Amino acid sequence: MTTFAIAGIQMAARFGDNLSAMSDLIAGTMKRFPWVDMVMFGELCAYGPRPELAQPMPGPALQHLCGLARRFEVWLLPGSLYELDGDAVYNTAPVIDRTGEVVARHRKLYPFLPYEKGITGGSEHTVFEVPKVGRFGVSICYDMWFPETTRALACAGAEVVLHPSYTNTIDRDLELSIARTNAGINQCYFVDINNAGDFGYGRSTIIGPEGDVLHQAGTDQEVIPVVMDLERVRRSRREGLLGLGQVLKSFRDTEIDYPQYASNGRSSSELRALGPMLFRR
Repeated sequence: MTTFAIAGIQMAARFGDNLSAMSDLIAGTMKRFPWVDMVMFGELCAYGPRPELAQPMPGPALQHLCGLARRFEVWLLPGSLYELDGDAVYNTAPVIDRTGEVVARHRKLYPFLPYEKGITGGSEHTVFEVPKVGRFGVSICYDMWFPETTRALACAGAEVVLHPSYTNTIDRDLELSIARTNAGINQCYFVDINNAGDFGYGRSTIIGPEGDVLHQAGTDQEVIPVVMDLERVRRSRREGLLGLGQVLKSFRDTEIDYPQYASNGRSSSELRALGPMLFRR
């Protein structure tokens, strides 16, 4: 099987506990679209940007979400939650399979500094297998602004990148361009689901492996069910995007090294000259 159906839910989230509303939306989505294989929400959808509500994983919120996946027999990526691990708080997206088991957890690599203060960044790129379908990757919101993150997922075999977002700022239009570019240069599906309501401007988007926009939502609550055919990814990577550039093969075969990646750019005098991370005054 090479097809997989994802329903992105651009939820009109409110500040506070949204778990009950998420449950209702999952129930309604599965009743209307019983052929959907996965339901996905935006970043921090369950509680909003409230690190003080961070829970260990597993914890009560995750156990509730696992129960929903098991009840509806659907894969679930419930956006992300703040995860408490010792003294550290991470922005973590769990991936739950049809049986209610957590098969992957992605800790956001790049917290949105200086705004997402006090959140520890993850250190690992996250991929997982959907049996008999293919390999999927996960990134969260600001991660995609660093093209190395999506390229790392593609190099690990990801054919679909699941990307929950939380954007309520005027740069959303630019993010749509970044999402489309990430899909095209890595020849993968890119599923960018944003929140609506109190903490999101919506405009979620799902991009095909040749940079084609499969759907772009408006700014209100919306359920976005899309069937993906992973054979499109494999054909594009094998034969070239639109029958043209074979980007990943060229990246694989180049003799070029990238010195700017040594120590994440800390060796660059130009980058050091930018100064410390500060709020704009």
